Amino acid sequence: MKRKGKAFKIGYDYFWLVIGSILTAASINIFLVPYKIAPGGVSGVATVVYYLSGGAFPVGTTMLVLNIPLFIFGIRFIGRKFIVRTLFSTLLLSLVIDFTEPYSRDIVKQYFLKFEGGAPDILLYSIFGGVLMGIGLGIVFKFGATTGGSDLAAKIVNHFMPNFTMGQMILFIDTSIIIFAAISFNSFTLALYAIVTLAISSKVIDAILEGVNFAKAVFIISDKSDEIGQRILVDLDRGVTSLNGTGMYTGSNKNVLLCVLHRGQLPGLKELVNKVDEKAFIILTDVREVLGEGFKTYD
Repeated sequence: MKRKGKAFKIGYDYFWLVIGSILTAASINIFLVPYKIAPGGVSGVATVVYYLSGGAFPVGTTMLVLNIPLFIFGIRFIGRKFIVRTLFSTLLLSLVIDFTEPYSRDIVKQYFLKFEGGAPDILLYSIFGGVLMGIGLGIVFKFGATTGGSDLAAKIVNHFMPNFTMGQMILFIDTSIIIFAAISFNSFTLALYAIVTLAISSKVIDAILEGVNFAKAVFIISDKSDEIGQRILVDLDRGVTSLNGTGMYTGSNKNVLLCVLHRGQLPGLKELVNKVDEKAFIILTDVREVLGEGFKTYD
């Protein structure tokens, strides 16, 4: 039974790696490469090489060639499981990009340019390209791999500097590549579009990896903390924790209430606290992800 469960888990992970790679390839072929948007990474370098060579070097093949040194370096610092999955995703992404490129070109010409009279809205494509790429890469990251390039470089750097998110790492690494693309295409405007794509994709990646802000954490400091805590438990049906605190100015001991709740419950909480103690001190902060009863379950 354990073997079957493990095999199912591995198959499930690789299924999503396939989905993530396909979505990333779609963003590159449909929204980015046709309009010379190079948002960093080996895909950005491959886009520049593709146009400078007059299409002689396919984007997917160039990406695969550029990834070889990163794989050699990454094997020394990243676990075998991660490298195997990354190799799978990188090979798949390169194959899908080159295989679907002719069909993607037809889609762009037949549907996108057809409705716009040959004048594409590049800003719109850079936005949707960033969203789709962020979703694809976020899925790949979430299931233990990258698609190589700056993704793999970011994973390696993140191994040594965990205080920075994957999205931030990619944003930093890809800046120099965008500058390279701007010089190669002799277009500052295209660089701005690429920055839009990169910024959006990095935010989407972080949202998928870390969750979105759907909850609030509330700290309540009051002399009537016991009454407020009971009201939260009964009226809002939400758990609350009492923490021991000491006022540095007065030196008196106080109970600090900690409560995590959904956004829609905030007005009710504020009204409840105000009725019990108008002098209560409330601190609100965003929560990325909450696991446990009343929120998301553990994977």
